[in-house]
Amino acid sequence: MASEDDAVKKAMIVDARARNISHNVRCTECGSQSIEDSQADIAILLRKLIRDEIGAGKSDKEIYKKLEDEFGETVLYTPKFDMQTAALWLSPVLIAAAAAGGWAYKKHKQKTNVHIMALDLVRGVSLTPKEKETMLDILTPPPSQGARTPFWWRR
Repeated sequence: MASEDDAVKKAMIVDARARNISHNVRCTECGSQSIEDSQADIAILLRKLIRDEIGAGKSDKEIYKKLEDEFGETVLYTPKFDMQTAALWLSPVLIAAAAAGGWAYKKHKQKTNVHIMALDLVRGVSLTPKEKETMLDILTPPPSQGARTPFWWRR
């Protein structure tokens, strides 16, 4: 009884490993399906090859390596990180960084533009020197830490 249970458990483990590997391998005939989902002849043969390799005691990495050696890197759904695929892996990070930089620049410009517009309004109005000094004190933003004040803010 115990040996039957062990055999069933071992078969279930082999089946789970084979399905996991098969989900990560692209069908070379279909291209858009994994070999687990495909019914193409090559997919059926590859599933059998994976089960045979598992039965022979190979690790998952060894099986992936064998498939990659025989069919090329495109057979795997997860490409390696190397110089050829660096742009593929890093492009989402670079796009997010560019978007964040653009957003921060836009926010900075909006804040600065409000002060410039207010100063332009004050420049067109005839004010006494005391009123002009008061308005410039109110409308001039405080200087940022360590940054120089732009020439149009200086008096």
